[in-house]
Amino acid sequence: MDSSKRSSMAFGILLVLAGGLFLAAQLYEPFGKWVEANLAWPFIIIGAGAAMFLLGLVFRQPDLLVSACVVGGIGGLLYWQNSTGNWASWAYAWALIPGFAGIGNLLSSPLRASPGKAINEGIDSIVASAVLFTIFSSFLGGRNILGVYWPLVLVGAGLLLILRSLVFKRPGAN
Repeated sequence: MDSSKRSSMAFGILLVLAGGLFLAAQLYEPFGKWVEANLAWPFIIIGAGAAMFLLGLVFRQPDLLVSACVVGGIGGLLYWQNSTGNWASWAYAWALIPGFAGIGNLLSSPLRASPGKAINEGIDSIVASAVLFTIFSSFLGGRNILGVYWPLVLVGAGLLLILRSLVFKRPGAN
């Protein structure tokens, strides 16, 4: 089965499972009440991410693993925001999304034709996400752990990029 058919089949299975779960919650009142009482709504998003991740593993679809990490990570953010009521944190929490994709790249690397490239891209995304999150959260109301020294994160990231470009050669570069 080619990659496109496997992806389509994985997404179809995900839709059938989600529909069956929602139908069961509506038709079987005790189950619906249990879901309502025990699961906060962000768990639906986290669960969708987990299901996507499992299907990505079963059908060997590395891109589905990346998407699953993004969906699950956003679900985790929504859970935290729902629990704390800190919805204003979206002003800087969005900066974590590239990091979720980076984690997906790292986790999907064994399924890829060039795992080293996926690992490098994953690390790059995680580092960029951490830098963006630190910067934006420092001046948009998050924990200001660096105080007035947050610009040092920019300086450090710039020096890291300069050093990396001098020391490491990219594949295909002359």
